[in-house]
Amino acid sequence: MLVVEDDVTIAASIAARLRAEGFTVDVAHDGPAAVEADAAGEPELVVLDVMLPGFDGLEVCRRIQGRRPVPVLMLTARADETDMLVGLGVGADDYLTKPFSMRVLTARVHALLRRVQRSSSGASGARIVLGDLEIDVDQRRVARAGVAAQLTPIEFDLLVYFARRPRVVQPRERLLSEVWDWDVHGTSAGTRAVDSHIKALRRKLGADLIRTVHGVGYALEAGS
Repeated sequence: MLVVEDDVTIAASIAARLRAEGFTVDVAHDGPAAVEADAAGEPELVVLDVMLPGFDGLEVCRRIQGRRPVPVLMLTARADETDMLVGLGVGADDYLTKPFSMRVLTARVHALLRRVQRSSSGASGARIVLGDLEIDVDQRRVARAGVAAQLTPIEFDLLVYFARRPRVVQPRERLLSEVWDWDVHGTSAGTRAVDSHIKALRRKLGADLIRTVHGVGYALEAGS
C-alpha cells in the first residue's frame, strides 16, 4: 500500500494505522516520488493527498492510472465539490475530506479492497454483449461500436453492475452499497460520487448509455 502525503506527521499517522491493520506500507511526500514509488512497488491501493509539492495529487493519479489500474483513495483539505469531482474524474475511486478519523479511513480502505477482490473473483472469461456494448469481464476491457474505452477500476465495476441488470433502475443508495461497498448510504458525498462516475461513463461511452430516472437513480439502456 502507498501513502502519499506531504505532511510528515499525517503521513506517519496514516501509515502506522494501516500497518496496524496488517498492511505493508510505503510513504511518499511529493508528486514525483509518488509516481516512482508506485512504479517500483505496484501497491494494491494508494492513499493520495491532493496538495503535493512537485506536482499535485491529481497529476499523480493521472500518471499512475495511465500506467495501470489501481484503487485510489484521495484526500483533500477542502470540502469543495469541484475538487471531489475533478479527483474522481482523473481516476480516484473514493475521497475523504480533512480532517477525518482513522476509523473512517480504514473502513474506506477495506471497502475498496473488498470491491477489488470481488471483481477479481468473477467468472473467468465472462463476456457481456448488449447491442453495440461489449464487455470482457476477465480482461477488464470495454468497447462500444467497436471503439475501445479506457475506464478506471470503479467505472468498470459500475458498468458491469449495470450490464448484468440491463434496463433495471438502480437507486444511488444501492449502487453505493453494491459497487462501492459503503456501509453508510444516502450521504450527499456518496450520491455525488455516483453522479460523477455516471457522467464519466457517459462521456467515454456515449450520453445515451445510461438513463437518469429522476428522484430514483439510473438504468443502463444499451441493447434496448
